Amino acid sequence: MTERRTIQIAQPDTGDEEWQAVREPIMTGWLTQGPKVAEFEKAFAERHDVTFALATSSCTTALHLILAAMEVGPGDEVIVPSFTWVASANVVLYCGATPVLADVDPATFTLDPADAARKVTDRTKAIIAVHLFGLCADIDAIAAAAPGIAIIEDAACAAGAVYKGRPAGTLGVAAAFSFHPRKSITTGEGGMATTNEPQLAERMSMLRNHGASISEEQRHHGAHPYLLPEFNLLGFNYRMTDLQGAVGVVQLGKLDKFIAERGKWAGYYADELADIEWLRTPEVPEGGVHAWQSCVCYVDPSESPLPRNEIMDRLQQRGISTRPGTHAVHMLGYYRRRFALASGDLPASRDCDRNSMAIPLHNRMSAEDYRYVAAAIREIASGG
Repeated sequence: MTERRTIQIAQPDTGDEEWQAVREPIMTGWLTQGPKVAEFEKAFAERHDVTFALATSSCTTALHLILAAMEVGPGDEVIVPSFTWVASANVVLYCGATPVLADVDPATFTLDPADAARKVTDRTKAIIAVHLFGLCADIDAIAAAAPGIAIIEDAACAAGAVYKGRPAGTLGVAAAFSFHPRKSITTGEGGMATTNEPQLAERMSMLRNHGASISEEQRHHGAHPYLLPEFNLLGFNYRMTDLQGAVGVVQLGKLDKFIAERGKWAGYYADELADIEWLRTPEVPEGGVHAWQSCVCYVDPSESPLPRNEIMDRLQQRGISTRPGTHAVHMLGYYRRRFALASGDLPASRDCDRNSMAIPLHNRMSAEDYRYVAAAIREIASGG
């Protein structure tokens, strides 16, 4: 090993351009949702080849907004993969509906179409397909397995991802994206809901602003800015600020560069670690683009000389941050208790929870950093 380094699991790539971008909303005084958010929405929609993009305060609120606009409610069921961040299931509960947890394909970490089909009932209103870690779920297989069921994309990790030539955000009735600092592009917090359906977009636009019939910007620039709009829906305050929108415009302009750089180094990891039989590096899609929100490997417990957690501990001792890929929702205390779930109910999700390992992959890393990480993993593999 070379001299010890400190390498974070993720780090946003922001700088002077983002710093300068926030000057305009600060100087004009338009800080809440306004022209910069509108500019970000337009650019995001164009980049992802979708008709409507609506910025929100987070991906969680974007996903909730989609379900609310679809009028998902009590008595409805929504199928959700268990191996995902808990927000994917929580939003279903926010609507008073029931999340039905399905298993994942351990090779891709995404929803298993066959298990999703087994969970369909006459109460199923939608399926949330999670594009985990930047790899699109197999949308065609899910649609074939559950015909007629609306598919919603949880594209939190998937800005810029492509599935069989089609951009993430266009694969279902609607999609939700995240701009959390661990994602490839960031606005601090923030999200985006996309759809090609005009009525759904109109309803989401009203719901994110307390149910108002027009936005604050439309009212401000209209003939009667002193009059309040109509409120015909029970809505939420899910707006993005113009400070975030200004940063988002800059970050979006860097998205393709960020993905290309991450893809290059993910390929480096795959090559450098290929001879470690107990470590499986991520799959790369055919005819698509992996967005590389993170590089999540699988530690085969039957072959590995050490448990996953001990490998993570040894990497931490070398200054290398790692994380589990994510958690299995059915193993979390609230869901275990409320739905009487056991870890063995969804075995693939359980195994991914126990054995997935995200290693550093972000746009602040140097070539030396990547070589250091790969060398450290090889050293552990050889008994060091």
